[in-house]
Amino acid sequence: MPVANPVCSPLKESDPLMVLQLRDDQGLTVSGYSFGAQKSMSGELVFQTGMVGYVESLTDPSYEGQILVITYPIVGNYGVPDESVMDELLQDIPKYFESSRVHISGLVVASYTEQFSHYLAKSSLGAWLQRQGVPAIYGVDTRQLTKHLRDKGSTLGRLCLQNDISQKFSLKSSFFNEWETKFTVPEWVDPNLKNLVAKVSLKEPKLYKPAPETAIKKANGKTVRILAIDVGMKYNQIRCFVTRGVELMIVPWDYDFLKEEYDGLFISNGPGDPSILTNVVDNLRTALEQAKTPIFGICLGHQLIARAAGASTIKLKFGNRGQNIPATSTISGRCYITSQNHGYAVDANTLQNNWKELFVNANDGSNEGIYNTDLPFFSVQFHPESTPGPKDTEFLFDTFIQSVVKFQETKKLEPVQFPGGLIADNRAAHPAVKVKKVLVLGSGGLSIGQAGEFDYSGSQAIKALKEEGIYTVLINPNIATIQTSQGLADKVYFLPVNAEFVRKVIKLEQPDGIYCTFGGQTALSVGIELKDEFESLGVKVLGTQIETVITTEDRELFANAMEEIGEKCAKSHATSNIPDSIVAAQDIGFPVIVRAAFALGGLGSGFAENEEQLVELCNKAFATSPQVLIERSMKGWKEIEYEVVRDAFDNCITVCNMENFDPLGIHTGDSIVVAPSQTLSDDDYNMLRTTATNVIRHLGVVGECNIQYALNPFSKEYCIIEVNARLSRSSALASKATGYPLAYTAAKLGLNIPLNEVTNEVTKSTCSCFEPSLDYIVTKIPRWDLKKFTRVSTALSSSMKSVGEVMAIGRTFEECIQKAIRETDYQNLGFNATNALMSIDNELQTPSDQRLFAVANALSTGYSVDKIWEMTKIDKWFLNKLAKLIQVGEEISAYSGKDFPVELLLNAKQLGFDDRQIAKFLNSSENAIRDVRVENGIFPAIKQIDTVAAEFPSSTNYLYLTYNASAHDADFEGTNSGSIIVLGSGVYRIGSSVEFDYCSVTTVRTLRKQGMKTIIINYNPETVSTDFDESDSLFFENINNETVLDIYHLTNSGGVVVSMGGQTSNNIALNLYRQNVKVLGTSPEMIDGAENRYKFSRMLDSIGIDQPAWKELTSIDEAQDFAKKVSYPVLVRPSYVLSGAAMNVCYSDEDLKKYLNEAVAVSRDYPVVITKFIQDSKEIEMDAVSRDGKLVMHVVSEHVENAGVHSGDATLVVPPQDLSKHTVSKIVYATAKIAEALNITGPLNIQFIAKDEDIKVIECNVRASRSFPFVSKIVGTDLIELATKAIVGIPFKAYPNKKLPEQYVGVKVPQFSFARLLGADPVLGVEMASTGEVAAIGKDKYDAYLKAYMASGLALPKKNILLSIGSYKEKQELLPAIKTIVKMGYNLYGTSGTFNFYQEHGVPIQFLEVMDKEDESDHSLNNYLANNLIDLYINVPSNNKVRRPATYVSKGYVSRRMAIDYSIPLVTNNKVAKMLINAIAKYPNDLPVGEIDTLRSFPEISTAADDEWEQDVSTSPAARRFSFNKPAPIASKDMFEQSFEKVEQAIDESDLVSQPLPKEIKIAGPLEQYIRDSNPFLKKSVASVKQFSRSDLHTLFTVAAEMRLAVQREGSIDLLKGRLLTTMFYEPSTRTSTSFNAAMQRLGGRVVEVKAGSSSVKKGESLKDTIMTLSSYSDAIVLRHPEASSINTATKFSQVPVINAGNGSEEHPTQAFLDLFTIREELGSVNGITVTFVGDLKYGRTVHSLVALLKHYQVKINLVCPDELQLPEDIRSSIITRNQLGSESEKLTKEIIADSDVLYVTRVQQERFTSQEEYERLKNSYVVDNKVLSHAKQHMCVMHPLPRVNEIKEEVDFDHRAAYFRQMRYGLFVRMALLALVIGVDYW
Repeated sequence: MPVANPVCSPLKESDPLMVLQLRDDQGLTVSGYSFGAQKSMSGELVFQTGMVGYVESLTDPSYEGQILVITYPIVGNYGVPDESVMDELLQDIPKYFESSRVHISGLVVASYTEQFSHYLAKSSLGAWLQRQGVPAIYGVDTRQLTKHLRDKGSTLGRLCLQNDISQKFSLKSSFFNEWETKFTVPEWVDPNLKNLVAKVSLKEPKLYKPAPETAIKKANGKTVRILAIDVGMKYNQIRCFVTRGVELMIVPWDYDFLKEEYDGLFISNGPGDPSILTNVVDNLRTALEQAKTPIFGICLGHQLIARAAGASTIKLKFGNRGQNIPATSTISGRCYITSQNHGYAVDANTLQNNWKELFVNANDGSNEGIYNTDLPFFSVQFHPESTPGPKDTEFLFDTFIQSVVKFQETKKLEPVQFPGGLIADNRAAHPAVKVKKVLVLGSGGLSIGQAGEFDYSGSQAIKALKEEGIYTVLINPNIATIQTSQGLADKVYFLPVNAEFVRKVIKLEQPDGIYCTFGGQTALSVGIELKDEFESLGVKVLGTQIETVITTEDRELFANAMEEIGEKCAKSHATSNIPDSIVAAQDIGFPVIVRAAFALGGLGSGFAENEEQLVELCNKAFATSPQVLIERSMKGWKEIEYEVVRDAFDNCITVCNMENFDPLGIHTGDSIVVAPSQTLSDDDYNMLRTTATNVIRHLGVVGECNIQYALNPFSKEYCIIEVNARLSRSSALASKATGYPLAYTAAKLGLNIPLNEVTNEVTKSTCSCFEPSLDYIVTKIPRWDLKKFTRVSTALSSSMKSVGEVMAIGRTFEECIQKAIRETDYQNLGFNATNALMSIDNELQTPSDQRLFAVANALSTGYSVDKIWEMTKIDKWFLNKLAKLIQVGEEISAYSGKDFPVELLLNAKQLGFDDRQIAKFLNSSENAIRDVRVENGIFPAIKQIDTVAAEFPSSTNYLYLTYNASAHDADFEGTNSGSIIVLGSGVYRIGSSVEFDYCSVTTVRTLRKQGMKTIIINYNPETVSTDFDESDSLFFENINNETVLDIYHLTNSGGVVVSMGGQTSNNIALNLYRQNVKVLGTSPEMIDGAENRYKFSRMLDSIGIDQPAWKELTSIDEAQDFAKKVSYPVLVRPSYVLSGAAMNVCYSDEDLKKYLNEAVAVSRDYPVVITKFIQDSKEIEMDAVSRDGKLVMHVVSEHVENAGVHSGDATLVVPPQDLSKHTVSKIVYATAKIAEALNITGPLNIQFIAKDEDIKVIECNVRASRSFPFVSKIVGTDLIELATKAIVGIPFKAYPNKKLPEQYVGVKVPQFSFARLLGADPVLGVEMASTGEVAAIGKDKYDAYLKAYMASGLALPKKNILLSIGSYKEKQELLPAIKTIVKMGYNLYGTSGTFNFYQEHGVPIQFLEVMDKEDESDHSLNNYLANNLIDLYINVPSNNKVRRPATYVSKGYVSRRMAIDYSIPLVTNNKVAKMLINAIAKYPNDLPVGEIDTLRSFPEISTAADDEWEQDVSTSPAARRFSFNKPAPIASKDMFEQSFEKVEQAIDESDLVSQPLPKEIKIAGPLEQYIRDSNPFLKKSVASVKQFSRSDLHTLFTVAAEMRLAVQREGSIDLLKGRLLTTMFYEPSTRTSTSFNAAMQRLGGRVVEVKAGSSSVKKGESLKDTIMTLSSYSDAIVLRHPEASSINTATKFSQVPVINAGNGSEEHPTQAFLDLFTIREELGSVNGITVTFVGDLKYGRTVHSLVALLKHYQVKINLVCPDELQLPEDIRSSIITRNQLGSESEKLTKEIIADSDVLYVTRVQQERFTSQEEYERLKNSYVVDNKVLSHAKQHMCVMHPLPRVNEIKEEVDFDHRAAYFRQMRYGLFVRMALLALVIGVDYW
């Protein structure tokens, strides 16, 4: 069998290779590097799944003779403690070890850490093993090895050391051929045939005595003595006895103990086969028969007792070795997590009379313990002394000692009394909860601190309840979520999650159970408010009880509860006012942390260094909470978290432990988190684990919770920070990190189902009462969007600011963190130095969202790890790993692309560097690096997450990719191939959130219903899509080109869906398409046509759809000129932002100038796009589905706010309430035309603005949009389901024709998180600011709006309303509503201008004004806000006509910010204010709840005719070939008007939402007619580019674009059927001749090819005669001739048009046309670009023609050529005259490359040279390769007219910027257009 290569590079050059060979039928052989003793060794190969405790494991005598495989891949992190430190009590045994030496024969790990980090460590693991003489190997795929042992069973193995270290391994060499000759191969040794006990047992008896004060005395005054038979005893067994007050006499294994006096007999653990120890068994049999004392045995001791009692033992297939093995008590039913290490087990079927099973393995059913029913004899298979592992069963030592003491007291041997009660009593005490209907509370809109994780947890809970046959009712107004979709909950209410509405729903639905723990803080708060009402309402709270929640939320109660069990919290005081807070802080001592009770995500918390900061924080905290906790600050300590699960029967486990990369001081939601912890020893880990289970048991949590600690990095001191007695953000992360479905399990436990009876959903064969073993590492990094907000500090502290998070999985920390960094943003390549402007010292000392990059920059600029640690207190283990990444990056950078060692490439991939990152180091391209990878067989391996580290087979495909492996876990060959990949949403951010998770999940569910196999790619742990059972395979991976390509090829995918995950996946569609990935749905070229503003704008013009005027500009003067031309205001979109928001509306010249000078950069490199901003216009949203360009479903919705508010922040209404039928008809028709023009198949979203019934298109997204879930649920038709079916060709009915009820309106409102973003101005604008959305349904828009408003967390005003309205117009607009609200009894307050206006209009109103802080005036607005005397603040800022400095603080801003900080509802938009006031006026009383508030589906109205879209996609006709329509003069009734009238007539006035278009309407106009009407080419020869104007080019390119669409749809069209084209080429040609031939044939015509070499030309026929002859037969001639004058001759004598295909070195017009078209298609526009011509400019006729055409555009032209091949002077002069000449150079410099938008490379043409020598000298003057392109822009293109020789390397072909082959494709469409235009569509 071949030897598997090492899966990592050597840590040191001196590390020799090592081979591990297995002795079984497959002979698996793997290789790695030695890091222990330099020797070979043989033994039994076994694995253990523990994640900590390697020191304890390696010194466990039970491992004697075994080669140990540790499944956790990263080993050595915390080093090895001091061997000389002795136990304080036992004195002569080491404190931190389990025996006096290492007992394993060898160690096998995946990744080894030499640079350890722990305060107790004195040595590295490798150095310790060397001292102990034990060999070890790293660089092995230990998961592959574990799976092999699992499937084949434990076997012998041998470690073979390399003989000659000078022989280096190379990927390209056959190094491991005949490997035995290069390694020292030991003999096979089977340790099980030996008496291993004799090797490990002590030689002489030894007595250990307890401390006098703890000694347990007998009646005679002597200390109770236990005699222990040492058959391989661990030191911690000695500690467990002696610390409990008994003497322990330890005797050798063969000692005659029967003669000794003792009070209890104990038999220890040990190695080997128990059947060998016959003497020991005989002696034990005698002891059992004599029955002198209680007897207790562990592990081997257990097996020996069983054999002595007459039972037999069996060898297990691979044993049980780990720290997470569940053992269920047969007496109590309790399931305990145990530490185990054994290969043999007692056969329970052979137990004799009076012996029964005590414990049973909950996973494999093997025996874990026995007991005697009559006598105090018992034994257990596991290790209750732990070390390593949990201490859950350490009580068995107490149980044994108690039985000994009892015997001493009574002198009677009675059966052991085991704690935990009897199973029948326990079950009776906690009977199964019998509920028929359960209400689940959701979390509402996504906000900072409470995001998509609750969609995941709620969905899991509902799934669990449904499995139990329980009817579920959900309240959640977050309409974008999966949990509010059809098919999950039985009933969904879109209502506020507050006490008022929950109470109403309970009364209406009458559920008998409620869950408050799956909806975050929102749901918990409701539970707390209603806790005293639930019983009277007939509802039982399931899971954790409200009293427990209150205890954890109330800081003082929590501290008291911890004190009750002796646990440590930080010194703290709970206060309810500021004076008490000051006293508390003085008592504790500054710095302190201020925390608001009952707050989510640290809201209202922060660090106070002094009294002033304390008061400021307390003011804000008391605004959100009645209680504040002042507690000791422990900044710099480690922050550790555990996720804990407990059931009603007190089974308690920790599912995941996590370590924050950042020390305490940063909110865990803003911290980088790794799982499992990396720097905790077994003692640390289990100390905190034990505390966690004790705390959770004491609190009485039933379900899941999270506990957070602060741990002193230099001691064992720790403090409990808090407990979240609910599902939290960390819970979702832990679920995805481990594969353990926490929410699902918690929901089951709330029904009193025992944890050990819940099946492990991953393995399907084990139970849920276990602690997952990870054989990988997980890293979470937050995502911030702080740059969207001015005045918001980027500093991170105890209050959370991140809007999302990513999770990455890898086999090393380096691999994992680099993945995670890239996932946060496409611009982040990984951990490497960046160009970000920052003060490194400031960033390190004051953490911000840029801190990780500051660490990278610090390491790159020479900061030491020690210095960075001093400044950050980030653990050195992490910093050393990061330093290694910087080092390797620098090593890579030292190589050029051509001699880059493939071994270094592999090492880089194993360290997590991606292709793009490596390309940057090497000045190469991503595709070039990929090419090298593929060529050398460097691919990632597919690995599985299974919760059990491969110990048991997994039934799920929860997968990730890693380069630190040698074998795949999943097979995608044969029947497993062909899955459809759906790209998920990626990280949540402002603008892309849970709605795209809904879209991707719905897509997958739709496909699976149709029997299709699916793959999801996503990396967001908050999502439902990353739940492993949502798809057939889940890849928890980044969504970028490299990863998607790898997965696509590794899985043999059938195609990729890019349109459901938002912009993240859409952005890579074109690149995937160009890499030959089958992109399903709309063509990526058409997606690009919508995304590129130039292409989209041209397309709109061509189909007669209006848009606001816009232009891309490169200077302030140009910007001002354009703004004046279209008139202010204008919307400015910069491409480079210096500060503040990315988009802005400017109202004047001065405003525009200041913005462009201060906030953004504007230049040729950073252009700005300025668009006419249409004031007082209405924005309208269109969500639609199209198939082959034909609409099959659409929904129209309207914005409440006028245009100018980002659509994501707008209030949306469906059906539209204020739109006319005429406007809707126009929108529907325009949408149909756009869908046709882009040939869309799948979802699309278009935003329109309308004013005076004029509509204009703002933008079109050819993908699902954020409003899809909302409109789908409101209209009862799932648009995503239809879109999915359209994409993959599944039959369906278009326009399901569902009639909405009358009096039925849905309203969606935004959810903001301004309270989290201290300093942010809470006003709405063109830049999106909301973090989520909520929706409600009502009988009218006011009913729906009020419920949605409250659902966003805002309370309706009770008494006092404050007004500050900006402009006169807005004050006037609100006047009627204000008068109405006054009549209702509200008190109004107003700022100066508002007060004056409304007072003048007879409105009773009181005056308030923003005052200085010190001013205590009765008119102080500050006081009213600070004292919560205002219930609602309506502050509508006036349009900022004059731009103020960013530092300017207006009174309006101050008051708005105060409202947010003091939790006062704030409205900042006039339309919304009007809507709110009118709604309050219309519904002054309580809003009833009912069926209207629920998610419903509506019956279809049957129609007479079947819809054609029920046909299969393969047979359904395309709607039409063309999308082109040229609007005729207004006076005539053209097709647009006729079709539009039919649309308007068809739309029912009562349903403006989603009525289908009449089938007979024609969307597209005939291309034939356009060619007739507008044809400057008709019957004209094409001799020179000089004969055509820019208008002519526009016509040509417009038709070419239509030709492209036609070819994509139908392949060919018959425009020129019956026509004949003759081609006559006097020079060789491949592309031009083939292109014209193909073009003519695709147009339905025919081609006659005449070759000069075989024609009458050979006989001397003149060109004139040839042309005249050919023109007699043809409709057109294409001619190429070497003479410049040839085209003039041909056009003079031809009777038909002649097209010049090249006349010597003069011109090549059609090449220039296609070149120009290529530039337009690649870049969007020809204007404003730089074109660099490189190569032979003298003879390059394509250059000459293109230069001539560029006169029509604003371009800069660079010329790069040798002196001998300069551009002809007349052409050069024309460039100068046009002021287009840029650089001229003989060298292709970095600067020229960086400046170029188009790099036009030409061949040095050998045929133009008379001297071969000169040709040879010049032919390789310029060579474009990846290194050259490394200096180029990412968005540019490389062109070449072809053929090429050496001037462009083939490696460039795979670069996305290489357009020369696409050039050929574009040429087909251009030449089709040219032929159609020249020949014409009519005969005459």
